[in-house]
Amino acid sequence: MHPTLQDRLRIRYSTRRDFLKRSGAGFGLLGLAGLLQQDGLLAATDPTNPLAPKAPHFAPKARACIFLFMYGGPSGIDLFEPKPLLDQLDGQSPPQELDPFFGKDTAGALMKSPYRFQRHGESGQWVSEMFPHLAGVVDDLAFLKGCHCDSNNHGPAIVQMNCGVTRVGHPSIGSWLTYGLGTENADMPGYVVMYDHRGGPINGSQNWGAGFLPSHYQATPLRSSGSPILNLKRDPKMGRDEQQRQLDLITRLGERFRARHEADRDIQARIQSHELAFRMQMEAPNVLDISGESEETKQLYGIDREPSRYFGIQCLMARRMVERGVRFIQLYSTGGNQQESWDAHYGLKENHDIHCPEVDQPMAGLIKDLKRRGMLDSTLVVWGGEFGRLPISQKSEHGNIGRDHNPRGFCMWMAGGGVKGGVSHGATDDIGWKAVEGRTSVHDIHATILHLMGLDHEKLTYSHNGRPFRLTDVAGELIHPILA
Repeated sequence: MHPTLQDRLRIRYSTRRDFLKRSGAGFGLLGLAGLLQQDGLLAATDPTNPLAPKAPHFAPKARACIFLFMYGGPSGIDLFEPKPLLDQLDGQSPPQELDPFFGKDTAGALMKSPYRFQRHGESGQWVSEMFPHLAGVVDDLAFLKGCHCDSNNHGPAIVQMNCGVTRVGHPSIGSWLTYGLGTENADMPGYVVMYDHRGGPINGSQNWGAGFLPSHYQATPLRSSGSPILNLKRDPKMGRDEQQRQLDLITRLGERFRARHEADRDIQARIQSHELAFRMQMEAPNVLDISGESEETKQLYGIDREPSRYFGIQCLMARRMVERGVRFIQLYSTGGNQQESWDAHYGLKENHDIHCPEVDQPMAGLIKDLKRRGMLDSTLVVWGGEFGRLPISQKSEHGNIGRDHNPRGFCMWMAGGGVKGGVSHGATDDIGWKAVEGRTSVHDIHATILHLMGLDHEKLTYSHNGRPFRLTDVAGELIHPILA
């Protein structure tokens, strides 16, 4: 009896995947791979650990990034970019085309800065009197004074600074970095966020979420006091062996569920998160315990005094996490609304008088500490908010004189990790309204951060909904003048 065609196929191809691989020059398997990639179902380089270290596109300048986010929009023209013409025109009517975004009925005249400026360092960079400690490390900073973004509102602007677009649902820059590079420490998250004791920023976890990337790559929020993660500590009545058996059971149940629901991408992430939490019970408390740091180091960060204690502890923890292989760390200065953040509608001087001393010494201490430990060259530090402030006054209901949002021109800076120190790139016009020189978009900032970490922003892509996505979408240019 001759074998049927079905029998012959069964002999040659043990599985349907084997058939796709061996017939038609393998084009069937290529099609399957494309569908799996589109749905995010392809296995990672190490199928047992999606966060395993991955090779960069080229040799990186930085192995870690610390993003100091000043939530609410700090005023560059009151901190780093003095405007002599604005001083001369103080109290005069603004140009007709300078239209405030909010509170048009309360918008007033052009307003000079209430602060004095001086040049500092060998580079002679301008710094406001409100940042005396940061002025001492100005030769390590590269200023970006021509930044601009696409929204005048906090929600879309902060999402764009974090995720590249003004709408929620896209991966954050830290998620893209951990997707592209993995993490160097299997016992710690690759991406950590620490926010202010007054509350988190608007949109909350959307600012550090993984979006359409697998949820392995979202940030882990850590607290700077008490238990770093709620419910991280093991029940004192449970031994380590018992907890391990419990974890093994959860893993087996998860694997069984995943086998029946292969399209559910979050199952493996949940399994991995349980295992990571188990490992972090030993590692995280040690990483975040600063009691062993010298008193001199604590004083360097301003931990020994108010109001810099809270942010100083966060900056010191960030350095300790970098030492232990955490890839991307984001620290939020301020939280809540209005004067509890850098959002200076209700009084510019009152606002910045509160918040500048909270961060000045911690930021300078971080730069100094990284540098003396030989870590600054391999650690990229980024400072900025979601936008800046306008050069006109804004009267609040309390009678204080503030400034409105300004997405058309604002200031950021970078340090370490392949950045040229003591330089300034870009500028706003003579009154600080809009960027006119060295215009730097959010996409440019993201492209440069990825480049310094060894990733080509045009090649770091992920297929979603039938098209390849990237952090910089279809834009983004490297900021060459600040690259060392």
